[in-house]
Amino acid sequence: MFTLKSPCEFHLEVKKSRFIALASPVVDVQQALDFFENNNVASARHNCWAYKVGNDYRFNDDGEPSGTAGKPILAAIEYADLTNVAILVIRWFGGIKLGTGGLCRAYGGSASECLKLGEFVELRSFKSFEFKISFDFSAQIHHVFKTYPPECAEETYLADGIQWLVKLDEALVKDFKNELNQLSRGKINILEVL
Repeated sequence: MFTLKSPCEFHLEVKKSRFIALASPVVDVQQALDFFENNNVASARHNCWAYKVGNDYRFNDDGEPSGTAGKPILAAIEYADLTNVAILVIRWFGGIKLGTGGLCRAYGGSASECLKLGEFVELRSFKSFEFKISFDFSAQIHHVFKTYPPECAEETYLADGIQWLVKLDEALVKDFKNELNQLSRGKINILEVL
């Protein structure tokens, strides 16, 4: 899964109506709702939004006809195959009605164009765990780290071996544990750290 690296912004004018799309990466639903509240423009006619966090999503048409604003904004997030993203599209009415199709194109299009301006980063999850090895395995563990590079690894030298605290990309954990088990013939006890 991917998300935005940093916030981005896009401006659009359609038949004298002005649209500003603001997109931001978020870590949870509350941060998305805070983003909407903090960037809401009271002088604008409509502040429509959508977010997707993990598999959770929600959208709001803010007075526009049902399905013409929030849903197209959400569709832009899903089309870009993103998660942990919030998009607010602010509209100042220009006096000319756009119709339902025109609204869908304006809201969805401005959200989509906004996302095109952003840089995407892979959303990775990590697991932390610890294990203890005898000094004999030290060089072999360092070799395993070259194959499965940890995000961070702390080693503590004890009287009878080395205690490791490792943070690893979740996608690598299973293979890393298998490698350690083969290396030690099942003698390494790996404990997950919460």
